[in-house]
Amino acid sequence: MKFQLIGVNHKTAPVELRERLAIPESRLPQACKRLAEHPAVSEGMIVSTCNRVEFIATMKNGAGDLREFLREYFETNLSEFETHLYEFREDEAVRHIFRVAASLDSMVVGEPQILGQVKEAYATARAVGAVRAQLDLLLTRAFAVAKRVRTETAVGSSSVSIASVAVELAKKIFGSLNGKSVYLVGAGKMSELAARHLLAHGAASIFVANRTYDRAIRLAHKFDGQAVEFSRLYDSCERADIVITSTGSPHFIFRPEHGERLMALRRNRPMFFIDIAVPRDVDPEMNKLDGIFVYDIDDLQQAVSSHVADRKKEAEKAEAIVNAEVEKFRARQQTLGVVPTIVSLQDHLETIRQAEIDRVRGRLGPMTTDQELAVEALTRGIVNKIMHTPISALKTAARDPESTTVIDLVRRLFNLRDNLHDNLHNEDEEKGAAASKSTGGRGTEKGPEK
Repeated sequence: MKFQLIGVNHKTAPVELRERLAIPESRLPQACKRLAEHPAVSEGMIVSTCNRVEFIATMKNGAGDLREFLREYFETNLSEFETHLYEFREDEAVRHIFRVAASLDSMVVGEPQILGQVKEAYATARAVGAVRAQLDLLLTRAFAVAKRVRTETAVGSSSVSIASVAVELAKKIFGSLNGKSVYLVGAGKMSELAARHLLAHGAASIFVANRTYDRAIRLAHKFDGQAVEFSRLYDSCERADIVITSTGSPHFIFRPEHGERLMALRRNRPMFFIDIAVPRDVDPEMNKLDGIFVYDIDDLQQAVSSHVADRKKEAEKAEAIVNAEVEKFRARQQTLGVVPTIVSLQDHLETIRQAEIDRVRGRLGPMTTDQELAVEALTRGIVNKIMHTPISALKTAARDPESTTVIDLVRRLFNLRDNLHDNLHNEDEEKGAAASKSTGGRGTEKGPEK
């Protein structure tokens, strides 16, 4: 394996730093292509949510450092990011990806949305040709591990989401949500989930503003709400008690001057801003204004900490599943390394057997069916005996970190064609295509890691 992963998440870096590394959905395909085209990289994909930005790659010859790509892509020396970056290689990279997909590394352990987000990242990278053989195997296995964790443990039961936490915070501010108005700025899945929770707990009306007005209309229709053109955002926002904002804007949408105007129009009635965007939509300076309460994605993390203890035992079971799956994946990768050589050896000796039979057939003259069968059995028996020792050695080597030495030796002894990587690549392409078909080629709903 030559896997490498580097990134930041909600545990290692504050939101103001994560937002500087975040890659918006519109730029993700091109970023994946650039990653895969980097001289040290064979395949690559990027997971960018509000809680993490991770670069995953298979490296050519196991060499290279993804920091070089980060320096080039973001045009920075990374010095201020260095203490916040984490890096994993080989088994540890596999373990981390399995944990992320299984929601064991999420802000809310057990939340289901991250799996959909990883699937979307995988589909995006695959669509531009950045994911092929090795990452295909790794990600499809990660999806299976996530399903196993969800099935065999209760880590996802009584799921706490960012949306449900938002409701709890809103209740602390307003006491009751009865009759409160909700304004969605951005029409993403997370905004919709938060709105559903708020309306289920008594909120009375909903407004939706989105840069694409048709999307605002569709989302507002789901809640019997009102769509607002984005250009009228500042003229209409004072009607809202609760503002949930989740856009892809690279700059603050709400700044202190907007907050001051809103408070004047609302006659100092409180407003609650839930900013789940990365980069953030609401300037944190807004929090200094009387009557305005702003919670960003990191603030929500503190609010969910009380739920962690309840899931600790189930999380331990899930971690055991992940560890076992990492070992199985390593064994499978090592086995895949010798299978093409075994197939090449079998093909090589079968070609020699057939050629020798054809060469002496003319001297033997016409043979009966029984004689043909006897020659076939005799020659196959000889070939099988010749193959037994090298194949046994190859299978044993598959469990050994030094297996490449044995593989090279067998290939040289029998003068096999150098098609090891071609065979492996073709096999992985077929399996990857089947896996992509099974996931529908796209991910599922977005949520806490947006």
